[in-house]
Amino acid sequence: MFDETTKDATNRISYIEGHLAGVKKMVAEGRYCVDILKQTYAIRRAIEKLETKLLEGHLHSCVVEGVREGRSEEILDELVELYGLANK
Repeated sequence: MFDETTKDATNRISYIEGHLAGVKKMVAEGRYCVDILKQTYAIRRAIEKLETKLLEGHLHSCVVEGVREGRSEEILDELVELYGLANK
């Protein structure tokens, strides 16, 4: 994985962790459900952006490297598996 992808992913994960802690506090305080749900939707979007960045990094580094090394079939199998997991 590229250094920039690693840094971006780490920052996004920290943001998600902070957001989750905030939601946990909101639940414990008995805050209004709609307000909590708005925050969970924001967390979901943040996770989706994280996944997109990780996949982009994977495609630009690991996939290219794997194809160059002659592991095309293995790489394609992994991508098909990821596609299946993403669409469950």
